[in-house]
Amino acid sequence: MKLTSALRISKRLPLLQVVKMAVAVALAWAVSQLLLPSDLPIFAAIAALLVVQPSVNQTFGRAIERTAGVIGGVIIASTIGFFLGQSSWVVLGTIVVSILVAWVLRLSPSSASQIPISAMLVLALGATTPGYALDRIFETFIGAGIALVINALIVPPVLIAPARDAVGLLARELADTFDRIAQALRTPQSPIDLMELMIKARLLRPMLASAEKAIAQAEESLMLNPRKAKLRVALDADHDMIERLPTLVTRAIGMTRALHDHYDPSLQFEPTVQAFSRELARAAHDLGLLARADGDQTSLPEPAAPDVLALTAPLRIVTPHPDHWILIGSLMEDLRRVREEIVGDRA
Repeated sequence: MKLTSALRISKRLPLLQVVKMAVAVALAWAVSQLLLPSDLPIFAAIAALLVVQPSVNQTFGRAIERTAGVIGGVIIASTIGFFLGQSSWVVLGTIVVSILVAWVLRLSPSSASQIPISAMLVLALGATTPGYALDRIFETFIGAGIALVINALIVPPVLIAPARDAVGLLARELADTFDRIAQALRTPQSPIDLMELMIKARLLRPMLASAEKAIAQAEESLMLNPRKAKLRVALDADHDMIERLPTLVTRAIGMTRALHDHYDPSLQFEPTVQAFSRELARAAHDLGLLARADGDQTSLPEPAAPDVLALTAPLRIVTPHPDHWILIGSLMEDLRRVREEIVGDRA
C-alpha cells in the first residue's frame, strides 16, 4: 500500500495540461526535424515534455532551468569527450563531475539533474560528431520555447476559482463560529458542548493556511499570463478579504478559548453577555455580507436582515458579577477587534 501511494497521486493532472504536453512535444519534434534533419530530436522532445507546467510563470522558470542544465551538461561532456574520448569510464566520470559542478554552483534540483543527464546523453549519442553539441543546445531552445508558447496560448491556466473558494469557505466557517459562540452565550452549555466548540474553532487555522496558499498559487498563476490584467480584479478582492481574516481567526479562537476556560451557567443571566451574543450574531451577518461583496455570490445564503452592516450600535457595559469579569473583558476586546476588521476601521 505504501509503495502504491508513493507511485500514484490522489488527483490526476488536468487533461488540458496533458494535451498541451503532447502538443508541445509533437511540435518540438517536427520543428527540430525540419531544422536539424540529421538526428532524432530527443533533446527537443525532453525539453518540451519537462517545461510544460501548471502556470506560465512556472513554465518560464522550468525553461530557464532546463536550458541552463543542458548547456552546462553539453559543455562538460564536449570538453571531457574531446580530450578523453567516449569510453564507459569516461562517461561515468563525466556524470560524477557534472554532479559535483552542480553542487558547487548551488543549482536548483531541476538544473542539477539536467547537467549529468545531458552530459551522459551527449557522450552516449555522439559527442565526437562535429557540431553535435551545438545542435543539442539549439534543440533544447526549440523544445523549451515551443512549450512556453503553447502553455501561454492554449488557455493559460489560472487558479482564481480555487482561491476564491478557499477564501469563501473560510469566511463562512468564521461566520458560523461567531454564530456558535453567540448561541453558547445565550443557552446553557455542557462540557462536551464547550469541547466541541473549541475543536471546531481550532480548525480555522488550517483553513486559513489553505486559503493563504491558494491565494499565493493564484498570484503565481497570473504572473506572465496574457490575461493577467483582466483577471487581476477578482484576485485583488480575494487579497483584500484574506488580509482581514487572520485577525478574525485569532479573535474567534480566543473568544472560544475564553468561553471554554471561564464558562459558568449563570452567564446567560448577565445583561452584558446577552449584548455580546447579539453583537456576535451581527458580526456573523456582516462577515457574510463582506464575503458576498468580495465576489462569493453563490455559496452564501441570503441574509435575513437588510444588506447593510448591522454591527453599528454602541455596546453598553453593565457592571457584571465579579466572577465574570475576566471573560467579559476578554470578549469585549475581541469583539472590538472583530468589528474593526469587518467595518474596515483599523486605526
